[in-house]
Amino acid sequence: MASEGLPKEMIGEGLIRIGAMTPEEVKQVLRVQREKYGYDKLFGEVAVELEFVSQATIDSFFESPE
Repeated sequence: MASEGLPKEMIGEGLIRIGAMTPEEVKQVLRVQREKYGYDKLFGEVAVELEFVSQATIDSFFESPE
């Protein structure tokens, strides 16, 4: 299958979908990720650093089957 191993959705989209983050927060994380870290830091790490979500939320998002 061609999509095997690829994410079903981007993490930011998923966190918005489950109500863990707002679209504005996702945009801010992406901006900080690009400007401060040059994409060398993962989205989830930046979101936790900015205190938009907890590490537990990130972990459970990746563990969920959907």
